[in-house]
Amino acid sequence: MEILYQDTQIVAAVKPVGPDSEHAFPAMLREALGGEIYPLHRLDANVGGVMLYARTKAAAAKFSKLIQEGQLVKEYVALVHGTPPESGDWQDLLWKDARKNKVFVVDRERKGVKAARLEFARLREGETSLVRIRLHTGRSHQIRVQFSSRGFPLVGDHKYGSRAKETAPMLYSCCLTFPHKGETLRIEALPTWAK
Repeated sequence: MEILYQDTQIVAAVKPVGPDSEHAFPAMLREALGGEIYPLHRLDANVGGVMLYARTKAAAAKFSKLIQEGQLVKEYVALVHGTPPESGDWQDLLWKDARKNKVFVVDRERKGVKAARLEFARLREGETSLVRIRLHTGRSHQIRVQFSSRGFPLVGDHKYGSRAKETAPMLYSCCLTFPHKGETLRIEALPTWAK
């Protein structure tokens, strides 16, 4: 298990692809570190990367408030099919079909539709391109849907159009930035495919 930062209030660790971020991975952290572990945000089971957890109820309340205020900046790297623009600021309306566990970009407001925004920069281009993404909203499958809807599905994301051999989306939570103990803490890790 890769622990990137820990103190008495929080722990940041790399969640591997596989365990879910709300039950299985916190149980792994409890076993490794002892004490309580409180999930603060989520990551799909088939996505890996940097996750932040609280170690006390008070810290969980404090960090939940920071997250609601938009003070936890989340960045991701993704490998996508094709060559998206050099950079972008994409804003869409997303609707989730709960029965199919699939999200769609829609063109008008209606019940259950949520606004979604992300910014990105292309780092490497070719048949597949590496992009770095900053999320402004945290919608279900947001990155996957916003790229796929523009013709750039994530490599390995069969739910949203990839036909690659990889069995999971090439998406990784690579950086969390947030205020902590009077300074700005930046916790970062990259998967081997993004180096």
